[in-house]
Amino acid sequence: MVRMLIAGVFLIFSWAGLASAASMGLPDFTELVEENHPVVVNISTTRSQSGSGPQLPPGIEWPDIEGTPFGELFRKFFEEQERGGGEGNRRETPSSLGSGFIISDDGYVLTNNHVVDGAEQVFVRLHDRRQLAAEVIGTDERSDVAVLKIEAENLPVAKIGASKSLKVGEWVLAIGSPFGFDHSVTAGIVSAKGRSLPRENYTPFIQTDVAINPGNSGGPLFDLEGRVVGVNSQIYSRSGGFMGLSFAIPIEVAMDVAEQLRDNGRVSRGWLGVVIQEVTRELAESFGMERARGALVSQIVRGSPASRSDIEVGDVIVEFNGEPVPTSSSLPPLVGLVRAGTDAEVVVLRRGERTVLAVTIGELPGQEELANATGRGVEPKPTATRLGAVVAEPDDTQREAAGVPEGGVIVTEVKDGGLADQAGIEPGDMVLMLGSDKVDSVSDFDRLVEGLPTGSSVAVLVHRGANPLFLPLRLPE
Repeated sequence: MVRMLIAGVFLIFSWAGLASAASMGLPDFTELVEENHPVVVNISTTRSQSGSGPQLPPGIEWPDIEGTPFGELFRKFFEEQERGGGEGNRRETPSSLGSGFIISDDGYVLTNNHVVDGAEQVFVRLHDRRQLAAEVIGTDERSDVAVLKIEAENLPVAKIGASKSLKVGEWVLAIGSPFGFDHSVTAGIVSAKGRSLPRENYTPFIQTDVAINPGNSGGPLFDLEGRVVGVNSQIYSRSGGFMGLSFAIPIEVAMDVAEQLRDNGRVSRGWLGVVIQEVTRELAESFGMERARGALVSQIVRGSPASRSDIEVGDVIVEFNGEPVPTSSSLPPLVGLVRAGTDAEVVVLRRGERTVLAVTIGELPGQEELANATGRGVEPKPTATRLGAVVAEPDDTQREAAGVPEGGVIVTEVKDGGLADQAGIEPGDMVLMLGSDKVDSVSDFDRLVEGLPTGSSVAVLVHRGANPLFLPLRLPE
């Protein structure tokens, strides 16, 4: 009996200890939510369209969610609007749902561009259930940020934090309107920082495992102090629902864009004018680097700020304005934050030596202008080389198509198993450099190949399609 009593007392204290540890280890979000949920708003839009069925947020298709609880929720939300008719069978129907948050007490609201893109009318619903028409002040597709304005005063305002102070593993919390459910709260941790996503090179996304679903877009991501550190923007999903990968725009980027949109109606980003690639272990070895890091310059865009500086093809950019550049994806966001016309300091590794360069940053041009600057693919004329490849002199038409005005040779054939094949060189590539030496002609190329040292690794710069690329060429003993 005494033993049972002792065991029971021990069990009680054990559970108490576990409960105490749990309470100490997990944050209590209740106060944070109570203080900050009034700054979060629900955003809906309408668009006149023909009767072709309900419209979902960008990236979500009906076949992906048909027959799921998500699909049923959307269908119920839209079913009232489906009865619309009118001239030409056109109707006003919700085209997207999203979230946002208030950044000034006189009615400025921050959200995602894709939430309001193409909308004819935008409505903002506040925490007190008021629904107000909103004016779209400006949008920026590159950063996926939009600024709205509602006619209201003395509104609660979000506290703006700093994403730079976030640490991987830190707790964060999101408040938004997934599937139209206002002020839903989800929490998780920071999974990674500085993520580069396709077509989003100028935004270093915060990756989290916070449950984000359609309708959360544009809502705030809070730290434990109740400060907004990001704008929830994208999810990785194969079903239309949350799958553990969520991405938020750093608040510094979003607020910079918002300020420019309010003041100028457009966004200006810094531009260096280099095409870069990752430094692999093999390339690091060929450049005499102790470890792989930085952004390798594989092309300098004609007429760009870099072309008017001392930056050279083959330079590895390791620092920009005092900030380290650990990977190639780290560079564009750093450059983008610099205003056009501002001088910047660029630290490069050139032939193993650290060099400090100065460059005056320009303004990032549009996508079409950038595409034209980097050129197109080419068609070749042949002659043989000892690397197991056939090269040719490009003509003027081929140079114009590739965007390479001078120098280089065209690869027309690659022998299976040869050194060129092992390096990854392909037919149609234009070889521009061997090691640190430029290739100006076929005879020049042959001479440089003959002089390559055996038992070493040499970086070969090729122009493939519209993209320059360094490849590591290993020469056997």
